[in-house]
Amino acid sequence: MIDLKLKNKKIILTGGSRGIGLSILEKLYALGSEVLIIGSNQENLDKVKKKYTGIHAIQFNLNDHSKLAEMFKDATSMLGGVDVLINNAGITKDNIAIRMSKEDWSQVIDLNLTTSFLMCQEAIKVMIKNKSGSIINITSVVAHLGNAGQVNYTSSKAAVIAMSKSLAREYAKKNIRINCISPGFIESDMTSVLKDDYKNILLKTIPMEKMGTGEDVANGVVFLASEISKYITGETLHINGGMYMA
Repeated sequence: MIDLKLKNKKIILTGGSRGIGLSILEKLYALGSEVLIIGSNQENLDKVKKKYTGIHAIQFNLNDHSKLAEMFKDATSMLGGVDVLINNAGITKDNIAIRMSKEDWSQVIDLNLTTSFLMCQEAIKVMIKNKSGSIINITSVVAHLGNAGQVNYTSSKAAVIAMSKSLAREYAKKNIRINCISPGFIESDMTSVLKDDYKNILLKTIPMEKMGTGEDVANGVVFLASEISKYITGETLHINGGMYMA
C-alpha cells in the first residue's frame, strides 16, 4: 500500500463545508490530516465540526481582504503551521455579457481570483520558512472552453491558472509546488437543480457520458497534496470525463 504521508499534515481548505470542498475534507480526514476549513456560513461550519471531530473551522468572509492576512495568521496559529493550502471557495454570478453589472463582474473576480492570490501569498510566506509546501487551486473546465453567460467566472478561473503557473516558477526553488485542478461537471447541489433536458445535453458533451463526483476531485487533491506528486508543479490536473483534453 502506498503511503501518501498525509497523516498529521496541516491543511487549510477554503469552502470546505459543502459540495466539492466537503468531499475533499472527508478524504483528508480519513487519511489523518489536520484540517482547518474556512467558510462564511457558521451553521454549516458547526455541522461539519460536529461530524468530523478534531477539525478546525473559521467563519470568515473571504472577500474581506483587509482582514485576510490576520485571519490567515490565526488559522496557522490554530493548526501550528501549514503544509498544504487548497483554494476551493468560489462564486458565480451568471449573465450574458451586455447585461452583466460591474458589481457582478467585480465580486466574482475578487473572490475567485484576488482572494486566491492573497491566500497563496500568505501561505507562501509560511512555506518559505518550512522550505516546502503544496498549494492547490481549484479552477474549472470552462476556464479552458469558455461558457456563454459566465464571462466573469471563466475569466476568473482562467486567470487562476495563469497565476498558479507564475507562482510555481517563482517558488519552485523553495520546494513549494503550486498546481491546479480543473473539474468538469460534478454532481453537486448546483447540478442537482438542472433540468433533465439540459443535463442530457451536457452529458452528450462528455465522452464518458456521466458527471463526476466530489470524490473524483478529492482524489486529485490527495495526489497533488501528497509526496507522490513531489516533482509536479505549475500543472493543471483535468478531471472531466474527457470533456476537455489538453
